[in-house]
Amino acid sequence: MNNIKLITFDLDDTLWDIGPVIIKAELTTRKYIEEKVGAIDWGDMESFLNLRKDLVKEDPSLEWDIGKLRKEIFRIKLAPLASNQAELDKLTEDSYEYFLDKRHDIIFYDGAITALEELANLCDLGVLTNGNADIKKLGIDQYFKFSISSLDVKSNKPELGHFEQALRLSNLDPNEVLHIGDHQVADMIGATDAGFSALWFNNKQSNWEQDISKPNEILDWHNYQTIKEVL
Repeated sequence: MNNIKLITFDLDDTLWDIGPVIIKAELTTRKYIEEKVGAIDWGDMESFLNLRKDLVKEDPSLEWDIGKLRKEIFRIKLAPLASNQAELDKLTEDSYEYFLDKRHDIIFYDGAITALEELANLCDLGVLTNGNADIKKLGIDQYFKFSISSLDVKSNKPELGHFEQALRLSNLDPNEVLHIGDHQVADMIGATDAGFSALWFNNKQSNWEQDISKPNEILDWHNYQTIKEVL
């Protein structure tokens, strides 16, 4: 495998499709909340995005602390219906924990688990995610030496925090690491800027739209063995 001693993975949209999961988690959590407190005016998507934007503007840490951001949204929606602060706090925490549980109700892409099993026998694996998926809760922690989230490094990819932390934990040089992810900016540009090798998980067969040269790509996890050819 040439000089590569560590492969780091993005999670959402790299090992599973996160879009349908988040939509389902959002809808089922709203139903769960309304069964407890009654109808809530959730607003439309535009108002939801504007609320997120306003909250991040007020507290920039919410850009990378997505758990806290989610709680703040629940808190705002629940505040008119709570009788006191203690009830509001409990409703907020319960709602977030329910959402987080549903957020982990994912379906791995075909071949992803086999790829992890095989690649873990070839070199060390790690996780670099902007999300809050818990690899232990997902039952895949045995394949990875570490998992680094945005909350851990207080920044989001493509900033260098995740990549630099991976080097500290592994005690490796950048040219000894390959990063695999779906996002052209967060994963591919981030990894390239950090000096890592980069492999684009492009299962949607998207066009490359960045100024840097297109990295090698893999279209699905059934062809994971091709990873060895591009290292």
